[in-house]
Amino acid sequence: MVPSQSTVLVVDDELFFRKLYQDMLSGEDCRIEVCENGEKAIQRMQKGGIDLVLTDIVMPGKCGLEVLRAARLLPDSPEVILVTGYASIESAIQALKSGARDYLVKPFDPDELKHLVRTCLEQRRLLAENRHLKSQIELYQSGQSISSLIDLNRLLPQAVDALLRLVGATRGCAFLCKDGAEAQVSVLRNLRDDNCHQFVKELLPQLKNYLSFSSLRESGLSAGQIKSRDSYLLPLAEAGVVKGGLLLVDVPDGLEGRAPVADLHYLCEQIALGFENACRFEDAQELMYTDDLTGLYNHRYMQVALEQEIRRSQRYGLQFSLLFLDLDHFKDINDQYGHLAGSAALQEVGQLLRGCVRDVDTLFRFGGDEFAAMLVETDGRTANIVAERIRKTIEEHVFLATQELDSRLTVTAGYATFPTDAVEKDALLDLADRAMYAGKDQRNVVHGVESLDD
Repeated sequence: MVPSQSTVLVVDDELFFRKLYQDMLSGEDCRIEVCENGEKAIQRMQKGGIDLVLTDIVMPGKCGLEVLRAARLLPDSPEVILVTGYASIESAIQALKSGARDYLVKPFDPDELKHLVRTCLEQRRLLAENRHLKSQIELYQSGQSISSLIDLNRLLPQAVDALLRLVGATRGCAFLCKDGAEAQVSVLRNLRDDNCHQFVKELLPQLKNYLSFSSLRESGLSAGQIKSRDSYLLPLAEAGVVKGGLLLVDVPDGLEGRAPVADLHYLCEQIALGFENACRFEDAQELMYTDDLTGLYNHRYMQVALEQEIRRSQRYGLQFSLLFLDLDHFKDINDQYGHLAGSAALQEVGQLLRGCVRDVDTLFRFGGDEFAAMLVETDGRTANIVAERIRKTIEEHVFLATQELDSRLTVTAGYATFPTDAVEKDALLDLADRAMYAGKDQRNVVHGVESLDD
């Protein structure tokens, strides 16, 4: 933010000169503060808000050169003009080489002092305006980039980093939640995973109380490194329902001074817009990849999921198994009770399959009465156990009982394991399919790749 009025600090051990400088600069567009020695001047500079220091070189205690050196170490270093007598011109010239803006030699013309101060402050204002304009452009570009992202895996890290930069903090995280009941931390910046999970878990019941970027000071929450007294939350919502948030930790005091309200409001708006767009895109993808009847993923998504899991397993040296399932004599239900009853039976199969696998596994319906399951981090022996569990569950279930059309079904299963049986997607699909069809003559059985004839 560009200051509306500059502040000049006058430093001189003689009251006469302090008053003289004040009188000379009284008509200028700046505030004047005074210090009678170098120690107090350094203390005042360290508090910030000083644009120009007008200091005598020769003073008891810390001299003007020490004031200059202290000024150069400050984050927003003020300009320094040194005032000297003829005897110390060499010191003044040396000070110029050390970063002083200029020097004046006593006695000097009042107009010379005013011109020098005016020029120095004007140049500083221009530099501040340029920095502000540059930061505004960067903020605009960052906001536009975030709002245009439709991939949450890319949007959330960029959003966390942009907010941390703007508020001057270095620690934070992003989290997503389902129905306000559970949350998953997806981005971490200089925080421990267990602390974030605990803090977010405690925050969830209060999440509905936050509608915009807000301090968590009054929440009273705490988890390890994270304290609510210096934390802020940006809730993320779609269609008015909060689905996650960005948590900033250790935000320094005086947030408004470092992050103007308009800038913060703009960035939060762009992040919220990007999040809503990304959620809509995910919803659209979900529709494109989901079977309408059972709610399971379809054949199209199975191709995508297999490629992703092959890359993950290759990277970490893992195994996974692909299980193919085909209902036996399913056509009999359609023929006897009609297609609506057949559709209801398929929905029941989908529910039974969900109860037989883990949340991390993925289920598919890829046509008619054929299903599949991708079992992550699962070897052939375990895949056989899961397949047998599915076979038994379907065999023992009474279908269409609510419609008083009690029916029985069985399933034939086949499986193949990556990379034990195949190292390519198409080969893995082919082997699992062949293993399943190897059991169709017998039906209601489970076959692995080892049962295939060479």
